[in-house]
Amino acid sequence: MQRSLKDYLVVSLKGLAMGAADVVPGVSGGTIAFISGIYEELIETINTLNFSFFSLWKKEGFLNAWRTYNLSFLSALFLGIAISILSLAKIIKWLLHHEPLLLWAFFFGLVLASILYIGKQITRWRLQIFIGIILAAIVSYLITIAEPIASPENDFYLLFCGFLAIIAMILPGVSGAFILLILGAYQTFIDILNQLREGLVSMDFDLLWQAIYKIGIIAIGAITGLKLFSKVLNWMFKHHKNATLAILTGFMIGSLNKLWPWKRVLSWRTNSEGLEVPYIEKSILPNYYDSDPKVIWVLSFITLGFLLILILERLAAKKS
Repeated sequence: MQRSLKDYLVVSLKGLAMGAADVVPGVSGGTIAFISGIYEELIETINTLNFSFFSLWKKEGFLNAWRTYNLSFLSALFLGIAISILSLAKIIKWLLHHEPLLLWAFFFGLVLASILYIGKQITRWRLQIFIGIILAAIVSYLITIAEPIASPENDFYLLFCGFLAIIAMILPGVSGAFILLILGAYQTFIDILNQLREGLVSMDFDLLWQAIYKIGIIAIGAITGLKLFSKVLNWMFKHHKNATLAILTGFMIGSLNKLWPWKRVLSWRTNSEGLEVPYIEKSILPNYYDSDPKVIWVLSFITLGFLLILILERLAAKKS
């Protein structure tokens, strides 16, 4: 696909949005990729990328191999994701701590509209489609209420977490960050990112090497998971698109429980900055909320998130 510099800038901006979503437990970067219209291209590009890239490079030159494997798209997207995780993540974390109701409300509206957007693309509604939606919604809901477990400081465990988290990150409706939280590794991952940032800023090479080593372990697991799962998803989109869309719709429906703004905190955990943050939560009605439920503000931000998806959909349709 031929793209201009402006197009690649837009792809990087979509990557920024994916990275910001991926750092929040409960919000999926895959959802952002889907609603921004790059999901299938992302899955197909990852699926086709293999060691034959080097053979083509040797035969036809680096630039031709780069274009053939759509690496400009992948590079622009991952650049946006990396920048977002290392920078915008701080803003998301601040909002989670200071304005959680409004942030969750915005994401709730975003995913609610995304469910309608994805569901509309199902062309044949059969019994199997409804069963797929219901089963996927149940699985996704059970993930949102699962109790986190302790995280062993272990290389193999980091490898395993990277493998599972990346699968969740590219699957709409399932949050990679929330999977890490369930596995007890979310704080570990945030600590590693902070280590990397501090090592770069202070030029502390010991700290930098520790962070790079751990990121390398996680990356091996992530690349393995990404490659294997993208192959499955790519095949499903090509051969069973309606069933795949039904499963993705179900996953997103189930994830709404995690995004519900009003929650009661059942237990707390200490984050990487030493602050007490919610650990296990239960969705409740606004009238049972401990402090000001901000009902009008929450409904406004749900509407804002919902309308944002409708606008993006209209713009995409207009462009097509």
